[in-house]
Amino acid sequence: MKIPRWKKAEFEEIEYEPASIKEILKEMKSISELIVDLAYSAILFHNKEIAEEVRYLEVRMDKLNYMIRMMAMLAARTPEDAEQMAGILQVAEAAETISNAAGDIVKILSLKLEHPILPRLIKESDEVIKKLSVDEKSKAIGRKIGELHIASETGVRILAIRRKDRWIYGPSPEVRLRANDSLICIGTEEGLQHLKKFLKGELEVLE
Repeated sequence: MKIPRWKKAEFEEIEYEPASIKEILKEMKSISELIVDLAYSAILFHNKEIAEEVRYLEVRMDKLNYMIRMMAMLAARTPEDAEQMAGILQVAEAAETISNAAGDIVKILSLKLEHPILPRLIKESDEVIKKLSVDEKSKAIGRKIGELHIASETGVRILAIRRKDRWIYGPSPEVRLRANDSLICIGTEEGLQHLKKFLKGELEVLE
C-alpha cells in the first residue's frame, strides 16, 4: 500500500535549519493563499489527489510554524525583541489556522459525504473554480503563463495544472503550457469563458 506524501512528511523528524524569518513567512503566505482554493477544488471535482496535496501543505505549514517559534525563542533577548517576535508569531498562527481549515474541508472526501451544499456554495460565489483544457490548436502551447498575461487580461488564476499523470500546484509564471494540459482555474465566469476560448484556439491572443 502506497503511503501518502503528507503522511510521510507528518512523521519526518523536524530539524532546526537556520533560515530567514522573512523567507519562512513568505512561504507561509504562499501556502495560505493556495491551500484553501485547492481544498475547494478537491471537493468540487471530488479529487483525492488534490486533497492529498492539501494535507501535505497542511503538514508543511505546521512545520514552518514550529520553525518560526524556535527562531523567535532563540532571537528574543530583550523585552523589545520579544514584543517584535510576538507580532510575527501572530501572523504565523493566522496562516496556520487557514491551512488547518483547508485540511478540515478535504476531510469531507474521506467521510464520503454526498450532500452537495459545499459544491453549490462554491458555484454560486463571485469567483468560481473550473477545469479548462489546452487544445492542440491553441496559441497558448509552448508559451509561459506570465508571458500570456492571463491574470491581468482575464482576472483568472491558475491553481494547478494536470499534465498526463502528474500535477503542478501553484504554477509559477515561468511554467510553459502544453497541449492537453488540464488547468484548474479560479475567476469570474466572464473571465473563465474568455480564457476558455483562447485555450480552445478560438482566439489568437488574450486581450
